[in-house]
This record gives sequence, C-alpha cells and structure tokens, in this order.
Amino acid sequence: MVKFYLLATALCFIQHGNAQEDCFPSEWLKSVSMSMKISKAGFHRDLHYSVHWSKIDHDVQALLVQKLPSGVYMDEYQLETLRRDTGLEVLLDSKVDLEAPEYLSSGFTALVFLSGKHEVVVPVHGRYHRPSDSSKWVKVDIESPRLLLRSDQCQTLSPGVRHVMFDAPCTVSNHSICSWIEILHLEDNGGVSLEIPVGDSSMIVTVCVVTVLTTVLSCAYLLTNIWKHGSF
Repeated sequence: MVKFYLLATALCFIQHGNAQEDCFPSEWLKSVSMSMKISKAGFHRDLHYSVHWSKIDHDVQALLVQKLPSGVYMDEYQLETLRRDTGLEVLLDSKVDLEAPEYLSSGFTALVFLSGKHEVVVPVHGRYHRPSDSSKWVKVDIESPRLLLRSDQCQTLSPGVRHVMFDAPCTVSNHSICSWIEILHLEDNGGVSLEIPVGDSSMIVTVCVVTVLTTVLSCAYLLTNIWKHGSF
C-alpha cells in the first residue's frame, strides 16, 4: 500500500513537471508577434503597442520594456490619471523632470503592462532641444521595446526553446519581482521616430534686443502713467 502511494506521488510530480514544460511550447512561441507605431504631431504624441499570440489554455501576461532617449519623456502624473480613468499600467524606472530640456536630461525605461489586453496606447512628449542655425527640426528615434511574457501556471520552458529569463516587477504596483521570459525571435520593425521643432539660433540677438527693448518701454509707460496720476 505504501509503495502504491509513493508511485502515485511520483507520477503526480512527473505530470506536473511535463505540464510546466509544455505551458510555453516552442510552436506557440512562434505565433507571438508585436508591433508599435506613433501617432499625432508636434510635441505630444501617442505610442501604440499591439501584441498577439495564438490561443492557449492558460492566462498569459505581457510586459513591454521600453527604453526612451533624453529627447522625449513620459508624464508620471498623466500616467497616474490614465491609470485611474482607463486602466493604463505604466511603471517608470526613475523620476522624470518634466521641465528639463533635452540636453539636461537622461534616458529612462518604461515598463508597460498589458494585463489582459493585447493593445495599449501610451502618451509620450518631446523635450525642448538646443537652438540650431542649420536645422529647424530634430529627429528623435525610439527603439522597439523588449517583449516579456509570464504565466502563473508556468515556471519553465520546453527543452530547446531559445529564451532569456528576465527579472521584473510582477505588476505595476512594484511590490514583488517575478521571472519573465523574453521573446527573442520577434521581427524587428526598426522602432519609430518623431521630428521636434527647434529654435533658430541665428535669431538669438534679435530676440534678446526686442525683448529688452519691449521691457524697457513697458516699464517707462507704466512709470509715466503712475507719475501722471500720482498713484504709487
């Protein structure tokens, strides 16, 4: 009787292990695809992400790891509002100075959680760049994000599946760390780019002179009226 229980327990472990190995089969991973595009114009844009995979018999959670250059930023206060209003889940890896220009800023990483979704739209904003006397626009390139997947029913992969394990927050709340599987075979769409207007440096002297002159004349006008009406 004891041998029977031991045999049954061993079979359970074997079946559990096989289920773990088969929950992200290599054939299913080949069906995973991702695309991104950018919309709108000017300094305020939207990044559109779309992730798709074939049908599978358990829940799959997706995470996009998006590196952003110093030329753009995400507004954490806007993201928090969108989280409450629309359920958008984006976690930034550092504090972002919303007022700093491009040349005083650094790049950062945004974690975009697709909890139960296959498409998401994330707002992104351009920063002010140094004035230039040779170009009226500057191009900012945003590379494609890394796609990570995980499932609460899966801890390992089938043998022979090319993958990389990646530790990242389990949810946007950032209370615990989970092991995610990075999908490496995705077709690279080259990322997206946006053009941001820059100031004309050849007009610096003219702008400064006009600004100072306007300020002096305005002050003189105000002082004259105050003196005329005798009210200080």
